[in-house]
Amino acid sequence: MAGVNSGATGEPTPAGPRSLWSATAWLLLLGVFTLAMGADLWTKEWAFRTVGPEPVVLDRAELLANPDYDPVGTRSARRVLPWGLLDFRLVLNPGAVFGIGAHQRWFFIVFTLGAIAAGLVIFGRYTGATDRLAHIALGLILAGGLGNLYDRIVFGRVRDFIHALPGRRLPYGWEWPGTHNPELFPWVFNVADMLLLAGMIALMVHVNRVERKRERVDAESASSSPP
Repeated sequence: MAGVNSGATGEPTPAGPRSLWSATAWLLLLGVFTLAMGADLWTKEWAFRTVGPEPVVLDRAELLANPDYDPVGTRSARRVLPWGLLDFRLVLNPGAVFGIGAHQRWFFIVFTLGAIAAGLVIFGRYTGATDRLAHIALGLILAGGLGNLYDRIVFGRVRDFIHALPGRRLPYGWEWPGTHNPELFPWVFNVADMLLLAGMIALMVHVNRVERKRERVDAESASSSPP
């Protein structure tokens, strides 16, 4: 893994060749991105075609024109794992993760585009050609962001279908603030959300490794310096 130095402006820069000029780094980033985004879009198509009693046809014009239009219905669910561990349940989410910011489509489109641009800047400017974990992490983040961005542009909402711990309730009759929902995990998500989470965790692991390596180098430099 490449180390990190501080440039003339004090910003962290990779010690070795930057990823921007590395064909291998680009191939890894684009390979992870292509496979991950393909998995997200394919699973969404599969879920809306097979989970319900009949395929759900999404009328793009109606979805964009009518925020109350819901072609899914209430029967589009399937038990996947026993003991209340996992269901597939079709949901058209007008907001972000956990239903935040419902019907703020253009805000999320602009925000996602900005986040994607930031991810590419991080890749090209702040990662080295051998920072494989960082390249994988950024590929996952870009795939998750663009997977949901595709849905927001095409359908005006995000296609979700994974429901963890269905039917499990909060203890003592508690409910989630603002929703009056007593379920332990009431939110439905998709593969893109999982990619974003996995990418962020991997990126934090990479940053932690870089910081630990920098601390080791600084400690060794200090111990080898003459008194």
